[in-house]
Amino acid sequence: MSNLYTAEAVATGGRGGTTTSTDGRMTLNLSVPSEIGGDGGPGTNPEQLFALGYAACFQGALGVVARRQKIDLTDDSTITARVGLEKKGLGFGLDIELVGHFPGLTTEQAEGLMHAAHAVCPYSTATQGNVDVRLSVV
Repeated sequence: MSNLYTAEAVATGGRGGTTTSTDGRMTLNLSVPSEIGGDGGPGTNPEQLFALGYAACFQGALGVVARRQKIDLTDDSTITARVGLEKKGLGFGLDIELVGHFPGLTTEQAEGLMHAAHAVCPYSTATQGNVDVRLSVV
């Protein structure tokens, strides 16, 4: 397997600090959500960052499988990623749901695309066997 691209970021201060991409394109302030005992400040958090990345990556995977299956996706098709933080024994885990919206496709076509994309998306591959990712279509 060959590495096609590597992203790198440095975090300082944990959930209440900052994170910066080493290429200088992005620096984000982090805040701990009030739901987990934090100040609920204006910064983002790891779960939001994961949801942003997963939604974008999954949408890209959908484009790949749609082209392979010769299905036209409209520009207004979307993926919503919901990433929750949950207590698991002494540690923590993720609760993930991906919701697809595909105007013009039947429910059967949309569900088929979701499952096919789940088989090729790098985020889905990374979570496989570790996190139960629920797929649905609206």
